[in-house]
Amino acid sequence: MSARRKAYVAGQFYPETESECRRELEAYTKARIDEYEGTPVAGIVPHAGWVFSGATAGKVFSFFKQFATPKTFILFGAVHRYMSDSPAVMADGAWETPLGDVEIDASMASELLGACAGLTSNARAHDGEHSIEVQVPFIKFLFPEAKIVPILAPPTGDAAALGDAVGRAIAGRDDVIAIGSTDLTHYGFEYGFAPKGAGEEALKWAREVNDRRMIDIAIEMKAEEAVPVAQTHHNACGSGAVAAATAVAHAKGKKKGILLDYTTSYDVMPRGRPSMFVGYAGIVF
Repeated sequence: MSARRKAYVAGQFYPETESECRRELEAYTKARIDEYEGTPVAGIVPHAGWVFSGATAGKVFSFFKQFATPKTFILFGAVHRYMSDSPAVMADGAWETPLGDVEIDASMASELLGACAGLTSNARAHDGEHSIEVQVPFIKFLFPEAKIVPILAPPTGDAAALGDAVGRAIAGRDDVIAIGSTDLTHYGFEYGFAPKGAGEEALKWAREVNDRRMIDIAIEMKAEEAVPVAQTHHNACGSGAVAAATAVAHAKGKKKGILLDYTTSYDVMPRGRPSMFVGYAGIVF
């Protein structure tokens, strides 16, 4: 019998009731882009609690609603709990959301397992991980018939190669979107990273220097640089996911990404002097 992954962080990162979930999703997905040429193939979204990053993620999913007709989303997740360097796909079953279950595209998962060296089938690897889960209700809300292929992408030197292999495997499919899930700089003494101390200058540095490094890597499609830059500058918890999604876009012929939105948790909810905050970016290719 196929597995059904429960919604582990419903009620924490996003509402657990259908009505509240729909209400928030409606608010987060109102953004519209005036124009875009071509067919989008990939994106990068944040994965914090919706109160902080839902509006940024919502702009990316709204963009796809405007300019694409996806039947499947390949979701590259950051790794917060899974203790392995091997990328892990949940290859069949469904994911629970407050809006109803979202089916895994088992056929595509099987195809990717055959096409991507090192990709393993491991449903248990996804237990408790929030980086993909917080995206799935957006898909159910805007694309109720779409399926997903959830893949955890550890921050290793193989992440870009994974994305390249996925991109080549779906080269002829305009109805497949790849999404990479990451937050940016986790700044503050509580995170063990506060090179500029506290205050407005620290916030400015995180926004304009440290987060910008990773945003530029994505926009300029330098997939191979994402993981080493994050390891050096601590500016992405999902650098493997960034590398993979960017490499998919490159393999499918894209030349540059578009930054749709950028913010920080302090911008969303300022409290006193800036001392602890996280950056969020929404990017499309």
